Amino acid sequence: MFKKLPQNGEKVSIDFEGKRLETVTGQTVAAALLGSGEMLFRESAVTGQPRSVYCMMGVCFECLLEIDGKPNQQSCMILVQEGMKIRRQQRPIMENHASA
Repeated sequence: MFKKLPQNGEKVSIDFEGKRLETVTGQTVAAALLGSGEMLFRESAVTGQPRSVYCMMGVCFECLLEIDGKPNQQSCMILVQEGMKIRRQQRPIMENHASA
């Protein structure tokens, strides 16, 4: 579905879910992950369904990831940097607050 385009940037390594990925500067985190074959970015907070990128321009918020310990980062808007630690966005736990 996605084809990795030739890049002339400086090579960098990022960590995605404990796996080292090689990419180049100038790419967004979302583009780097898609180019490495990663399609699942997070789960829907409402239904738990798998989610991936959609608009790639910062409008839809489907590409949220945890980047360097910060949750809810729009990966399509953040450029890769050497040593980034990236994790899938974890689905928040919804507790039942109804009183008995």
